[in-house]
Amino acid sequence: MILENGVVRTMDPSLPVARALAIAGDRIAGGVGTHETALPTPEVVDLGGRCVVPGFTDSHVHFPTWSLTQRDVRLDGASSLAEALERVRNHPRRGGWIRGTGWRSAEWAEKPTAAALDEVTGAVPAMLWSKDYHALWLNSAALARAGGELEAEGGVVERDASGNPTGVLLEEAAWQFRARFAMPDEDELVDATRAGLRLAASRGVTAIHDKDGWLGAAGIFQRIAERDGLALRVWQSLPFERLAELEALGLRSPIGDDFLRIGYLKGFMDGTLGSQTAWMLDGSGVRITSGEELAEVVQRAARAGWPVAVHAIGDRANREALDAFEATRAEWAPRGLRQRIEHAQCLAPEDVGRFAELGVACSVQFSHAPSDRDLAERFWRDRLAGTYAHRALIESGAVVANGSDAPVEELDPLAGIRAGVLRTLDERPPWRPEQAVSTEQALHATTVAPAWLTGDERRRGKLLPGFLADLVVLSRDPLACPPEELGSVEVVATMVGGRWTHNPPPWD
Repeated sequence: MILENGVVRTMDPSLPVARALAIAGDRIAGGVGTHETALPTPEVVDLGGRCVVPGFTDSHVHFPTWSLTQRDVRLDGASSLAEALERVRNHPRRGGWIRGTGWRSAEWAEKPTAAALDEVTGAVPAMLWSKDYHALWLNSAALARAGGELEAEGGVVERDASGNPTGVLLEEAAWQFRARFAMPDEDELVDATRAGLRLAASRGVTAIHDKDGWLGAAGIFQRIAERDGLALRVWQSLPFERLAELEALGLRSPIGDDFLRIGYLKGFMDGTLGSQTAWMLDGSGVRITSGEELAEVVQRAARAGWPVAVHAIGDRANREALDAFEATRAEWAPRGLRQRIEHAQCLAPEDVGRFAELGVACSVQFSHAPSDRDLAERFWRDRLAGTYAHRALIESGAVVANGSDAPVEELDPLAGIRAGVLRTLDERPPWRPEQAVSTEQALHATTVAPAWLTGDERRRGKLLPGFLADLVVLSRDPLACPPEELGSVEVVATMVGGRWTHNPPPWD
């Protein structure tokens, strides 16, 4: 196949723009930028002036969970308790639970309670996740399922003046409730994930770094792969708690094939900004893992051959994580393990440069900056210098990979790129525009950097001979249009391994 009559952005500085792209099997063939190809009678695809870029990778996504939320009550943007309740009231009922996601009570005059939720749900159990997925709002029927067993180490059960649960659980208490009392069955997860794969392909996604290892996501993807094949490549995490099993079995990263690989361990240092559980240098927040505990995990994981990703939001959480990686660097650096901190939302300014110095990557979400701006101004107003410091991290030399954290934000790489460049997704002026990144930097963080994190920099993330033919056809060249016009760039088609996974040609 030859793609011609367009602009090919290779993302390689030695040949940034090609005139055409030749594909043979699942690879980019020789002769990038020319019509040379080993195929005697290639199919020729007329791009019609469109742009081709490497396939998008979402470097932080809870894919099965995000897929489920496509069927749930969506509470994003609900400006009050009353508005949220009205959405729940009007949502079609499916199955034995009412599920939803997206609320942010910090912006409401009235707080969520089980009693308020009871008014619109009655006796049907309901569980509604906050936007950051670190708080769970339950009605009385859901609370009754637990029989009073709500407490969990590393979690918080909100209680009223009489000591009764209000209906809101935080951190580990929320996650344990779901795991014990409200888990969807595997068939439902597989069905939702299969639909999610189609939606992701329509948005140009050719690879993901999944964080739903605790949910058994690898098994979900495996079932789909066996029946239908996967429409994107999965770099799958496992929770820290599985390390002992990996050690006992002697299994090293990565495990799998070109489409599904178990590659890294994932854990948590702290909570989130929205739930006010981020671990801060002023002593506030919730510590889930101490620096000493993380250092032990990183050391053991390195000896077993596994890289580590750790969620860190607050400035104390990030410093403790960096300290742990620094203390164990002699174990993991010689092994070539690519360690990463997820989010890195609030950094003490003196810690920004440590990522590059240590060789620890930042897995960030450009879309979080404009989404969280009001909460950050409210709760972190005295420490904004190192908050969502995306440009500073890139200019320091750190590897910065971009993701969505879906379902916290929507899985939409083009929206994430716009958020990184414009630092706004609405009519308001850019938020902290000094930390905006260029379009090329945002595209690099969504293509090249994620491939490096998985050890695939010699075969993915660029459009070069011998690389896998994972690509996206766009309606416009994002590197040639003014930043304020990035919203007009649309996904036309998506290819993974030489196979069209969304909207094959010809195109109008």
